[in-house]
This record gives sequence, C-alpha cells and structure tokens, in this order.
Amino acid sequence: MQISPDTKYYRTENIWVDAEFYFYGILKDAGGKNKANIHLDTEDYCYLAIETGEDFLKECEENLLYKNFGVRAIGKQNTETGELDTKNLRLLELINYNPKFDASYLNDLIAKAKKNWKGIDPDEWINNMRGTY
Repeated sequence: MQISPDTKYYRTENIWVDAEFYFYGILKDAGGKNKANIHLDTEDYCYLAIETGEDFLKECEENLLYKNFGVRAIGKQNTETGELDTKNLRLLELINYNPKFDASYLNDLIAKAKKNWKGIDPDEWINNMRGTY
C-alpha cells in the first residue's frame, strides 16, 4: 500500500486509547480455565475482571481472596466520553491497600512536599495546569 495525495483517511467518531487505571476494592475471585484473571469488586466500576497471567497467580504465596487491594491496570479508554473498556483490562501491579485514614502519615507527606512547593502559589499552579478547562 502506498500513501499518495489521493489516499483517503477515515477517522472513527470514538477514539479508544491505551490508558493506565487504578482500581480499589475487594478481590473476590482468582483463576480461570483458559484465561487467568482476578475479579475485583469495586464501588465505582462494580465487578471487574482483570487479566493477570497464570504465572502471577502461581507465585502468590498467600490467599488473596476477600482482601482489600489496589490494582494498577492498563486498558482502553474513550478520549471523548472517558468510558473504560472493562472487558480488556490487564494487571500491572497488585497493591496492598488499607483504606484506614492515617492523619500523621498525611501530615508527614505534606511536610516533605512543602520544601518543593516553596515559593509556588498552589491555586495559580493548578489554574495554569488546567488551562481553559
């Protein structure tokens, strides 16, 4: 195939791009006969099946079921609507997740970050990042 001035290009209305996501919930199921995956029960996206690969599940020494986890995954997202393609998610990382609020941990992080933000007005910075959004 050669590209020339007469070549016609067609663009679909909805464009799906690769994206990285973080999901939080309770791991309810793991395994699969033909396609190894985990099933995460989330508040925002309901019940998600995330492809893991058989090797990942073989290496897990502890029982993962019915525990809170954060999941870093890749998949497709619509650039216009923000909709996720929940049928083709793949696991990147399983994160131990304890949803308990820890004020001292948060205050320590804020204290560390203050050095880097010295002289920067946060409201002005966020407005510049957002642009006309």
